[in-house]
Amino acid sequence: MKNKNWLLLFLMLLIVTGVGWKVYQRLQETGGGTKQKSASRPIPVEVADIRVGDIELRRTFSGTLQAFTEFVVAPKLSGRIEQIDADLADIVTRGQVVARLDNDEYVQAVRQAEADLAVARANLAEAQSLLKIADRELERVDQLRRKGVSSESQRDTAMADQLAKAAHVEVTRAQVVRAQAELETARIRLGYTQVNADWGSGSEQRVVAERYVDEGETVSANAQLLRIVELDPMKAVFFVTERDYARLQPGQNAVLTTDAYPGEIFEAGIVRISPVFRENTRQARVELKVENRDLRLKPGLFVRIDVVLERAGSVTLVPEQALAKRDGQDGLFVVDPDGRQVHWRPVDIGIRHAQRVAVSGEGLTGRVVILGQQLLADGSSVTLSGEGETRQP
Repeated sequence: MKNKNWLLLFLMLLIVTGVGWKVYQRLQETGGGTKQKSASRPIPVEVADIRVGDIELRRTFSGTLQAFTEFVVAPKLSGRIEQIDADLADIVTRGQVVARLDNDEYVQAVRQAEADLAVARANLAEAQSLLKIADRELERVDQLRRKGVSSESQRDTAMADQLAKAAHVEVTRAQVVRAQAELETARIRLGYTQVNADWGSGSEQRVVAERYVDEGETVSANAQLLRIVELDPMKAVFFVTERDYARLQPGQNAVLTTDAYPGEIFEAGIVRISPVFRENTRQARVELKVENRDLRLKPGLFVRIDVVLERAGSVTLVPEQALAKRDGQDGLFVVDPDGRQVHWRPVDIGIRHAQRVAVSGEGLTGRVVILGQQLLADGSSVTLSGEGETRQP
């Protein structure tokens, strides 16, 4: 019984060994063998020309258009709105009056201040007249004293009166200044009943983007009346991840496209890049300036922003599908001039764009394998599919 078991085990070992040998032979026949086997049976491949040219690394970001600048018109006083002189989409000129508040109370305040100023000026005139009389009295007493007619006490009394009148003149003069200030304040507050759309820089004309109130409403001070925006230029905003952040810088050019105007391209330039990343998204804000002289672009439009992140000129270009890996090293299989054999060329990979890639290394001329390289090794024999035709990288 023991001998039968050993015999059965021996027969099974022979069968497994035979099957393994057949598999090994089959692998050798399909290209998994040595260079000598590969050379005996050429492997069909497709090739493309290795070229020298320029390449750009481009990224397309999704963003939103915003007004380059905007501000909200609000009154400095509370009151009832008598008139609004601007509405949605109206063009507003710098300094234009866009709303008027009920001003009866403030007109009356100006009149009261004018009356107070008149009283103060009259008091000043009276005080100045009394001072002149006191001056003359003091002078008369001095003359009498020099003649020995007036006493020292009389002179002291005249002197005290003259000093009091001079002080009264200063007080009334200060009252005039205060009344003038109160009048100016009343006039300023009266002017606040006319609400102006005023801004410091930029274009002379802007557009009303929103209107928040109607005539007849009573509003408080600093209540929003209108939102006014500048539409030329516009601002495009997008957010960039850490991968591309270091390749962006102010002054870099970009082009925009939007579904609102299919097929049209709008020029733009980066003006600001946030120095910080948002913690919740790990993205940084980027702002671009977009010329909009015909005012067709509007805030809120979705845009696609195409930015060139990197350029390289006069570099070696191959199709991206030509890249292969051997022992963890990137490389290419370059075809001999006679088209019968390939050689493995390690490369360093640069910019990738539009299914092309910039590479650098030794011996990168002629043609490169783009299909079939998974069966190749250094020195493999090949046959070119569609002999005489090569693809462009």
